[in-house]
Amino acid sequence: MRLAAEITALGASFFARSLTFGRTGNLSALDDDGTVLMTPTGVSLGQLDAAGLSRVGRDGEHLDGPPPTKEAFLHLAMYRARPEARAVVHTHSTHSVAVSCLRDVDHDNAIPALTAYYAMRVGALPLLPYHAPGDDRLGPLAEKRATGHHALLLANHGPVVAGTDLASAADALEELEETAKLHLLLHGRDTSLVDADEVARLRRHS
Repeated sequence: MRLAAEITALGASFFARSLTFGRTGNLSALDDDGTVLMTPTGVSLGQLDAAGLSRVGRDGEHLDGPPPTKEAFLHLAMYRARPEARAVVHTHSTHSVAVSCLRDVDHDNAIPALTAYYAMRVGALPLLPYHAPGDDRLGPLAEKRATGHHALLLANHGPVVAGTDLASAADALEELEETAKLHLLLHGRDTSLVDADEVARLRRHS
């Protein structure tokens, strides 16, 4: 029940801080038995019940609880691509979504390194092409890009981040959202970035 309680607490925290809203967003974590505990479909992250989470196999088989989020395939793609990952978080955070809607975004790195903490916790952020929520054709694209990146931005949708645990995945997502806000505040202005050599050094020591 510890893992279920952690997922429930994180969902409530995200919802209370408007990192997600309504019935959007989904969370998952890898349990000690190799199965994945995740948020169910159609439930607000602010109203999760630790006893009412969904359990699926790494192959996507629904094992227990209510039906999982319709984006379960996205979480499973991240786990396949990131062997060290034990948690995946996906939100529709406002500023990150706003960046994903811009036409002049670098698809290999949607948000530049504005701060050292962003470089350490997120790194390069690929933008994946638009797919409707629940469209499992996004799965193979996410898996391919996630082999080199633990954070992805889905066009006109939002960020998805894998971490070694729920806390580290949440930290990276929160850093991404705050840097997206900075990026929008600075958009169109001459901006000093953390240079590439420093980004590489920070990534090596993060």
